[in-house]
Amino acid sequence: MNQRFVLLFLSAMLVAAGAAPVAVGADLTDVGYVDQAQLASLPVFVSGNRQLAEYKSRLDAQYNAQLRRARNDAERQQVAMQFQQQLNDRQREIVGPLVSRAQLAIAAVSATRNISVVVDKRIVIYGGQDITRDVEAVFSSPQAITPPAATPPPAQIGFVDQSVLDGVPKVQSANNAMTQFESTQRQVYSARIAQARNNTDKQQLLTEYNKLVSDKQNQLLKPLVDQTKTATADVARNKHLLLVIDRADVIYGGVDLTTDVQNALSK
Repeated sequence: MNQRFVLLFLSAMLVAAGAAPVAVGADLTDVGYVDQAQLASLPVFVSGNRQLAEYKSRLDAQYNAQLRRARNDAERQQVAMQFQQQLNDRQREIVGPLVSRAQLAIAAVSATRNISVVVDKRIVIYGGQDITRDVEAVFSSPQAITPPAATPPPAQIGFVDQSVLDGVPKVQSANNAMTQFESTQRQVYSARIAQARNNTDKQQLLTEYNKLVSDKQNQLLKPLVDQTKTATADVARNKHLLLVIDRADVIYGGVDLTTDVQNALSK
């Protein structure tokens, strides 16, 4: 999703009754959280990431050599896609099994604690259950991890995948229009700034450019943010949810509102 729309859309993550802080409160007792940075510091993850970094370093040298031999943009694009696929494949091979085991460990601990949703520690200010150490213990055990037999219990927290909303036609259209506007104005003002007589004139032109872009952003993107906020609130109320957050902050469980919000925006 366009970065500008993402920043604006963050303000639309809300409870059913109105705006809410982007944090998990103490009254949501079935919420767990995991310190993903702490999990990433486990030796097996550190080793895996080191292997991936070494592979990428070797791959970059090969990529740059082939890129120099490319004769046109089409060939350069083909080379980029080829090497990105190689890196993705290697990442799945090295890190994929570790991530899958961590997800199983989180699910197993959540089932034991009767937790309905697990989020990243960084969005928690107060409350919730810290299950990081339990997850580490299960993850690091030599035994295979058995997936929980039952699905997570009903949650009071929902989430929206912002990247999916990027596919809504009106969002695509607005993002494309904004990108084109910025590109055109950047060229215009770059030329004007280059011809400016002194730093004061340059700063004035830069301020003028920033205001122009900001005004256009409000014209094109703010209506979408308002629509998204309203749609998310309506869906959350209908599902009796207390809080809606970004999909990127949800590690396990929760109620996926993405399709409902997407459908509402597409009308």
